[in-house]
Amino acid sequence: MTILDVKNLKKIYTTRFGGTQVQALSDVTFSVERGEFIAIMGESGSGKTTLLNILASLDKPTRGEVRLGGKNLADVKEKDIAAFRRDNLGFVFQDFNLLDTFSVGDNVLLPLVLAGVNHKEMEARLLQIAKKLGISDILKKFPYEVSGGQKQRTAIARALITAPQLVLADEPTGALDSNSAGSLLNLFSRINAEGQTILMVTHSVMAASHAKRILFIRDGEVFHQLYRGEMSNEALYQKISGTLTMLATGGERNA
Repeated sequence: MTILDVKNLKKIYTTRFGGTQVQALSDVTFSVERGEFIAIMGESGSGKTTLLNILASLDKPTRGEVRLGGKNLADVKEKDIAAFRRDNLGFVFQDFNLLDTFSVGDNVLLPLVLAGVNHKEMEARLLQIAKKLGISDILKKFPYEVSGGQKQRTAIARALITAPQLVLADEPTGALDSNSAGSLLNLFSRINAEGQTILMVTHSVMAASHAKRILFIRDGEVFHQLYRGEMSNEALYQKISGTLTMLATGGERNA
């Protein structure tokens, strides 16, 4: 079942005084099936961040459309967009985006508080997600008292607690050491195996090698894609590295 459908996205930015136009996306089309784990890769300036912002309904395309769960994001009224985003999307950021004045538990609960969920249900969901992500023992601590890996697990718990249709992850391993990054990626794989759909933007070949499909963006469009199939992480790592080399040297699109 398709939960995200992206068609012919184009995005042009005009500089402050209108003198120059910059085309960030030229013609991006792809779809995401429920339960997929997709990584998006590409060189700096290829349009990855712009694409992620549009998928997150933080920006609007110049042309084209994005449908999430069959709903055209362009049809969501401005006054309803924050609630739509909160109910349907989970976000995991490179720098965690946690509130230092809130405990770990309160950071995880924040989307439910904003949604007006009753206290009993919030507590039940918190205990369940904390146990799954291994943060039960730090719920009363504050973000500045825990490690980077624990902060990212907290951010993932916050993203998952609303049971979103889609989790969007922006360089989720970028602020972590290699051991914490590996642990996080294994966690992502486990969450995905349980049915959660994940779309991750990353520069990391290691991170992308945990995905089921990799989309490569070049010059504002999907240039190439790889499917995991039966490949191991190591074999997929080599395939991704080869594709990035092709992109960097101006190679032709593969079939």
